[in-house]
Amino acid sequence: MKRVFVLLLFAVMFSAVGLAQTPVRYEISFDNALHHEANVIVHFDDLENKVLEVRMSRTSPGRYALHEFAKNVYGVKAYDSKGQLLQITRPNPHQWNISGHDGSVRFEYTLYANRGDGTYSQVDETHAHLNIPATFAWARHYGHRPVEVTFDLREDLGWKVATQLKHLKGNTYTAPDWYYFMDSPVEIADLHIREEMMDGQNIRLALHTPATKREVDDYFEKVMAIVAEQKKVFGELPEFDFGEYTFLSCYMPNASGDGMEHRNSTIVTNSKSLDRPLGETSIGTISHEFFHAWNVERIRPASLEPFDFEEANMSGELWFAEGFTSYYTGLILARAGIRIPEQYVEGLDGGLNRVINSSGREFYSPVEMSYQAPFVDAARSVDPVNRDNTFISYYTYGSVLGLALDLSLRSMDNGKNLDDFMKLVWQKYGITEIPYTIRDLETVLGEYVNEYFAEQFFDNFIFDSKLPDYEKLLANVGVTMELMSPGEAALGTEIRIEDGVGKLRSNAIKGSPVYEAGIETEDEILSIAGMDLSSVNDIDELLGKYVPGDSITITFRRWGKNLEAKVILTENNRIRTHLNTAATEVESDRRRRWLN
Repeated sequence: MKRVFVLLLFAVMFSAVGLAQTPVRYEISFDNALHHEANVIVHFDDLENKVLEVRMSRTSPGRYALHEFAKNVYGVKAYDSKGQLLQITRPNPHQWNISGHDGSVRFEYTLYANRGDGTYSQVDETHAHLNIPATFAWARHYGHRPVEVTFDLREDLGWKVATQLKHLKGNTYTAPDWYYFMDSPVEIADLHIREEMMDGQNIRLALHTPATKREVDDYFEKVMAIVAEQKKVFGELPEFDFGEYTFLSCYMPNASGDGMEHRNSTIVTNSKSLDRPLGETSIGTISHEFFHAWNVERIRPASLEPFDFEEANMSGELWFAEGFTSYYTGLILARAGIRIPEQYVEGLDGGLNRVINSSGREFYSPVEMSYQAPFVDAARSVDPVNRDNTFISYYTYGSVLGLALDLSLRSMDNGKNLDDFMKLVWQKYGITEIPYTIRDLETVLGEYVNEYFAEQFFDNFIFDSKLPDYEKLLANVGVTMELMSPGEAALGTEIRIEDGVGKLRSNAIKGSPVYEAGIETEDEILSIAGMDLSSVNDIDELLGKYVPGDSITITFRRWGKNLEAKVILTENNRIRTHLNTAATEVESDRRRRWLN
C-alpha cells in the first residue's frame, strides 16, 4: 500500500474505526539525561497467541548502510498485563523474542544515546535528539497498527517538542503506522520556533542553538527564500501530510554535522560553538534537504520502496536522488540571492575536479557508484580501502551530471532546461508517488527532448562513465573552465610533512608520478629532488623550479630500508571555473536565465 494512501486513511483510523485498531503505545523519559540515557516503555496489546518478535532497526530512512542500533539498548525486561515477568530469548543481536504473554506485553529498556546527527540519537541536558529507528524498538507483524508516543519532558530544562508526527494531546503524538513513525525524527529542547504559511501550508523552523531573535529572524528569511525558489523548480509545493513541513535544526557543540531528509521534515545538525553567530550555519544543507521533499521522498526510486529496516538498502538511482539534489543545492542559493553568481560559479570546480580527475570512472559508472552506498554512507569499517582510486561520491558525480544535463538542454536555445525536466518527473512520479526506475527517467527525458538525446545521455554518462564536454557546456553560459596552474609541476598525490618526514595524505593516486614510482602510504619520504624534507615546509615550493616532464629522485624509507625512486613530474591537473567577463551577449543571456 502506498504511503500516501495510508496517510489518507489517517483521520479515519482515529475516528470511525479508531477503536478497531489497537495502537502501539510508547513512553519515553529522560531522568538520567545527564548521562545520556533514556528510559523507554512500549505497550503491545491485543497480540496474537504466538511469540512476539521485538527488534531494533539496523538502518534508518535516507541512510543506506547498516547501523546496529541494538548495541545501545540494555536493561531489557518484558511483562504481561498482570505485571508478571516474561521470558526473553535472543535469536540474533537485533531481536528479543517474548513468549508466554497473555495478549499484552510491556517492553522496557534503557537507551544510551550520544550522537546528535541524522542517523543516531542524543540525550543530554541540552536536548533529546531522537532519530526514531535509533531510539524505539518495534514488533514484527504489527507495522500496520497506528502508533502513539508520549514524551515525559524535562520541564526544568524548558523543553518543547518539534516533529512531523501529528499532535494528539499534551505531550502525546501519533503516526498512522509504524513505517511513518520510523520516518519521523524528534527534536526536544528549548527551541526557537518560526512559522510562515505558503500556499495554505505551514513551513516551520524549530531551531536549537543560542541565538538572538534578530539572528533567528534573518536565518528564517533565508530558509523561506530557499523554499520559494525550490517551489519554482517544481511549480508547486508537495502536499505535506497534516499541512506542515518542519526544519528540525540543531546547531550545538555536542552535535555532529549532518542532514537527513524525511517525508515532512528534515534533521539538520552542526557542531557550532556556543559563541559563534548563527549567520548562515548549514544553510547549504537546508537547501539540499528541502529539495528532497520532492526528489527522493515523493519522486521515489523503486529500489528504496519500501525501505528495509533490517538490511542494507542498495539503489542504482542515487546519482539522481542525491546527486541531482546536490546540483540544485548551490544553484538554489544563487537564485535565492544567498550566494552571488561569482561564488556559485567558482564553487563548481570542486565537483568537476573530483569527477574529471578521478580514476574511479575506470571502475564504476554513476549507477555502480550508487550501489556503493551501503559501504560509504556513514558505514563503519576498520580495514583500509582503496576508495581514493575507485570511488566518486554519487552526490558529487550526480551533481556534475545534473550540471551537464542542465547546460546541454539550455544550449539548445529552445527553452529547454533541467527545471522543466524535473517538473515533468514530478508530475509523472512525484504527485502520483509511483516509484521510478532509471529507465523511467530515460523515458521521461526522451519525452521532454527526444528519444535519441535521452538514449545518448544515459548510454554514455549514466550506464557508462564517459565525460560530457564540460569546457564547451560551461562556455555556452559564459563560464570559463581552465587549468588552475598551467605549466606547474606536480607529483599527483598530496604529501604532508611531519617532523621532517613526508607521508602520503591518501593512497597513491592511480596514474600519478608517485603511484608510477611505486611509493605507498606506509613509506616515509626523506628527500625530494635531493632536498631533505627536514628543511622543507611546502612541497609545492620545492617543485617550483621544475616543469612537467622533469625527472627527480625521491628517497624514502620502507620497513627500515632506504630506497630511491625516479619520478617523472606531471602537470598539475587541477581546474578552476570562473565567470567569463568577455562572454558574448548570447552566452551572458543564457547565464542569466540559468542562475536567475
